[in-house]
Amino acid sequence: MRILSKGLMAVALLCAASLPVSAETKSLIVAEPTHGVGYLPLYVAVNKGYFAAEGLDIKVMTLEGGSAHTNAVLSGQAFSFIGGPEHDAFAKLKGAELRSVVNVVDRGNVYLVAATGKGPTDKNYGPYLKGKVIDPGLFGGTPNSITRYLLTVWGLDPKADVTLTETTTAGILAAVKTGAATVAAVSEPMMTQAIRQNIWAEPFYNVPKELGPYAYSTLNVRLESIQKDPDAVAGFVRGVIKGLHETYAHPDEAMAIAQKEFPTMAPEDLKATLDRTFADQLWSHDGMVSRESWTTAQKVVRGADILKADVAYDDIIDMQFVKSIIASGK
Repeated sequence: MRILSKGLMAVALLCAASLPVSAETKSLIVAEPTHGVGYLPLYVAVNKGYFAAEGLDIKVMTLEGGSAHTNAVLSGQAFSFIGGPEHDAFAKLKGAELRSVVNVVDRGNVYLVAATGKGPTDKNYGPYLKGKVIDPGLFGGTPNSITRYLLTVWGLDPKADVTLTETTTAGILAAVKTGAATVAAVSEPMMTQAIRQNIWAEPFYNVPKELGPYAYSTLNVRLESIQKDPDAVAGFVRGVIKGLHETYAHPDEAMAIAQKEFPTMAPEDLKATLDRTFADQLWSHDGMVSRESWTTAQKVVRGADILKADVAYDDIIDMQFVKSIIASGK
């Protein structure tokens, strides 16, 4: 769904940028690393016309492959990308200036599961996990980073005390199903699908609830965009906040938009995904990226040794637009 190969990425970006719009409308591209239900408030904002009301024609494009979504913004091919602010931190350490301007996913969208009948009997997770084979997904991905961080919190060395079988999403399911791994880091809809198949049980560790506020997926722009076109950034942020409010206020309408965005997903899987998302309060309510949420996110990527140095909140996160919108009540 909407996934572009690297060979077509530049052409698609240029074509989208040249789509005809009215003289009063600014056409902007938002790059996403995957087309996922976790980004539903963004899709709601597009479908409900909240960006159009701001004079913005927003095209959301899926760019697969590592940091392709970040690079699209750094190169000026896209206006914004959705992803964790750690990507802004990576860029900062290399001399580039990106800023998170509004929050979307404010909890870590990851759950730890164990093969059916092989889960822990208590919350003493260190001894339980020691010696286990764990599939946390590919190295560099946030589920992998969160798993590595939690292992250190529980007194384990990810390199010596456990075996990490780092595979794709499809590989995770196969690894646990065949017994190649006992524990995995997963999210919806795969989590519920596998529970129904009796491959693993309900999650024994709920990251959204246990870690609390976590800057998991923010919308990020170049600092240059803030400096040169603050009106466009303000309108963009306002549209996202309206999308967040609408998603929480009218879940049935959000479900209908989700069905439009994910037409091949089984309705029961989509409903399970949204039910868990609402229950765990994954989405931000107001668009704010709190200092606490970046502290947690930074601990994870630093603990996983992916981010090599601390980066200050104010160096990569700019909440001036969110604060202004909240203050104005509009």
